[in-house]
Amino acid sequence: MSLEQYTALVTEKTAEAADLNKKIKFDLTDDGIIHVDASTSPPVVTNEDLEADVTFVLSSDNFEGLLDGSLNPQMAFMMGKLKIDGDMGLALKLAEIFD
Repeated sequence: MSLEQYTALVTEKTAEAADLNKKIKFDLTDDGIIHVDASTSPPVVTNEDLEADVTFVLSSDNFEGLLDGSLNPQMAFMMGKLKIDGDMGLALKLAEIFD
C-alpha cells in the first residue's frame, strides 16, 4: 500500500474518534508520517510531521498488519515492532479504534 492509501484508511477509522481530543502521529519510518488531529471534529488527517500527544513508530508492513488485524498491537509492542512515545493511555484507547 502507498502512504496515500494508509492515510485514507486512517481517516476512515478515526472519523468517529473526535472525542479523543488528542493528536496522534504514525511515523512509518522511511515511508512517511500520518498525523491525526482528533481535537477537531471531524479529525484532520495529514502527512505533516507535527507535534502529537502520542507517536507510534513502526514499519509500513507492521502498520498494515495493525490495520488489517493480522498484527496484535500489544504483541507488536512487546516484540519491538512498534515503539510508542508519549501518552500510553491514549495508545491503549487507539488499539480499540483500530480493532
